[in-house]
Amino acid sequence: QVQLVESGGGLVQPGGSLRLSCAGSGFIFSTFSMGWYRQAPGKQRELVATVTSAGSTNYANSVKGRFSISRDNAKNTVYLQMNSLSPEDTAVYYCHTRYTDYWGKGTLVTVSS
Repeated sequence: QVQLVESGGGLVQPGGSLRLSCAGSGFIFSTFSMGWYRQAPGKQRELVATVTSAGSTNYANSVKGRFSISRDNAKNTVYLQMNSLSPEDTAVYYCHTRYTDYWGKGTLVTVSS
């Protein structure tokens, strides 16, 4: 069974940093692209960043220069390092794989002073 378990969210002040983690299981993690998505209150879910099996990365314009996605295939884990956070980054963050259309519970990031 496919599982994606996000962790690392929490409350952070503007300008602060967080690192999110997503542990995957039930599929061959190393062969699939992974992505981070987020859904802010009252808004659609949007793609934040992706990393391919070869390690190539892409970012939404809103997070370029601030966020960094990476993966550790030995740990079946994808990370999202988030720096210079602003209230506009407040959302539930989800990881996702192209292997299947499965969504976990996500992890809540709240940026507030």
